[in-house]
Amino acid sequence: MVTRFAPSPTGLLHLGHAASALAGWHAARTAGGRFLLRLEDIDPQRCRPGYAQAILEDLGWLGLDWDGEVRVQSGHLDDYRCVLGNLHRRGLLYECFCSRAAIARETALSVAAPHVSPDHVPLYPGTCRRLDPELRRRRSAAGEPFVLRLDMRSALAGLACTERALLARDADTGRDRQCHPERFGDVVLARRDVPASYHLCVTHDDWLQGVTLVVRGEDLLPATDVHRLLQALMGWTPPAWSHHHLLLDRDGRRLAKRDGAPTLRAMRADGMTAAHVRALAGFP
Repeated sequence: MVTRFAPSPTGLLHLGHAASALAGWHAARTAGGRFLLRLEDIDPQRCRPGYAQAILEDLGWLGLDWDGEVRVQSGHLDDYRCVLGNLHRRGLLYECFCSRAAIARETALSVAAPHVSPDHVPLYPGTCRRLDPELRRRRSAAGEPFVLRLDMRSALAGLACTERALLARDADTGRDRQCHPERFGDVVLARRDVPASYHLCVTHDDWLQGVTLVVRGEDLLPATDVHRLLQALMGWTPPAWSHHHLLLDRDGRRLAKRDGAPTLRAMRADGMTAAHVRALAGFP
């Protein structure tokens, strides 16, 4: 068994992170397997080196160890460019020049439903997918900002017959779940300021590192559908998934950086021991 913990260094770790890291670590160590640590720092606007160092220190304080070197995604951009190039050559990517505001306006005027994808992003109406290829080339060559979107219809049509029924293995139940990536529409796989999306990087790295079990919060369950599609398109062996319940605050909201969830640093400063924090996270 190979599991991993893959935080983004956009802030300090909180109790929810500790629960997820401990769940993956415990699964690997119980099975005599490997536990990997990966830093998903592709977004240069939000990620900070100081937070990356703090992640290593906080995990060590909790008593977690990991196998091998920490994979830092920003050091492997060429890997992700190769995947994007592969998809582009196969006609599965296209440049989209629409702004977020333009997409919101168009979806608001549409009579079709649904208007929002499972990850709460306005469903892209496919405006630039219908652009004349030569016009798209000229706009791109002129330096007009764009994102790269996956042509969902072409991607699904291009799957081998054996992959048409995309299934994801639920490690907790031992059953396969039918995936429906079409609910996400033409997802963004790269931006000018973020050279590859979370969807692309996480599936690539899980395959590259031989991850066999992905342990993460249930809020990421819908994203599994997109990940299974990318794995099928690239011929990557999929892992199994275990999506654990989220820790909630007193108001019933999931613990999140943006809501000021108490950090492990703050807990330690208040005199809590690592054993106490592990117990709060469900791993005494």
